[in-house]
Amino acid sequence: MINKHPREQTFNRIFIAGIEGRRFNIVIEDGRFSSIVETEQDHDELAPSGQDLWISPGVIDLHTHLAWTDFDHDDQLKRDAREIEAMQAEAFAATLRTGVTTARDAGGLLPGTVAHLVQHYGQPLRVQASSDMLGAADARGVKYLEQRMKEIFNTGAGWIKIMATGGLGAPAEKVLDPNFSQEEFSFIVRHAHAHHKKVMVHTWGGVTIDWSIQAKVESIEHGMYLTEDQANGLVQSGVAYVPTASIYRIAADPSGVLALPPVICDRAARAVEAHPNAIRYAKGAGVRIGFGTDYATPALHGYNLQELDTLLDYGLTRAEAWQAATADAAEILGSGHELGQIAEGYVADAIIYDADPYQAADAAQLRQSMVSVITGAAEADLV
Repeated sequence: MINKHPREQTFNRIFIAGIEGRRFNIVIEDGRFSSIVETEQDHDELAPSGQDLWISPGVIDLHTHLAWTDFDHDDQLKRDAREIEAMQAEAFAATLRTGVTTARDAGGLLPGTVAHLVQHYGQPLRVQASSDMLGAADARGVKYLEQRMKEIFNTGAGWIKIMATGGLGAPAEKVLDPNFSQEEFSFIVRHAHAHHKKVMVHTWGGVTIDWSIQAKVESIEHGMYLTEDQANGLVQSGVAYVPTASIYRIAADPSGVLALPPVICDRAARAVEAHPNAIRYAKGAGVRIGFGTDYATPALHGYNLQELDTLLDYGLTRAEAWQAATADAAEILGSGHELGQIAEGYVADAIIYDADPYQAADAAQLRQSMVSVITGAAEADLV
């Protein structure tokens, strides 16, 4: 199903998802779209194969944890290194099978591990990494943070991840409390940007969103308690919003695949209740919204497209949800010039379907309609 880095390939009379009723001849050369020409034949005529096909850009998951094998990190520590590596390789494979061709790992995965999994297991997933997360245990002053960030820089990470508030592990009355002082937070962002690193901020809401706006980070994550005023601030500062909404619906279900303790399910349920309002505020203000799942276990990798269902349920149009998963996600990564579109000169990361993906009832039907996943990059390009 995965067609790894096709150097030359041609699709005749194929539909481009989101462009209704128009067929195109598309040529791939050296892993990029070299020619995209609209056909002039009768629109009702079938493709040469006798089967209509559609093409969309590969999905970009802006928030995943490909190195994590267990919801509770203590459980991962009980596994041996070979088992963990095999599970990480399968996470790459499952992510690719579902049509995600690019991922931003939000903590836990080292660039060196990415290179090993691509080379040794032949999994051509494009990954941008943050390597580690700066959290409450790192709130020891600017000098300490400078040393911690140097360690992260030395891994080759392109992103710095700030755990600005708590999450599901924090009591509801404390989940908006900052983990860092404003001085520490501002230093992290300034220092990262001075070293040409981008910054993503885990925040459920409150003052740390205001700090993110002031510091002009690249994206905030989760943000279920985002206010309307803060949404307007994100637009003015050019800060993107990655809601990762589906994971909280999954976590809130006591009988779901995560089967979390009742207290955690209750905290997730509060997030689920708040998230639609945050997304509505972001959409209304014109915030750039990005697709991200926060998926982190074998039970979740490969089901990333459930995030599309949740974004639709929470008020995005189908076109807006696909934009969040492709072109807008690429812009958030800083790769909008070569990823996220079916366009001449762009990397040929794409999904081929035997039914219009814009008409799929849900993620399950969308996965069933996939014919193949194409990754346009050669192995050397990914490591």
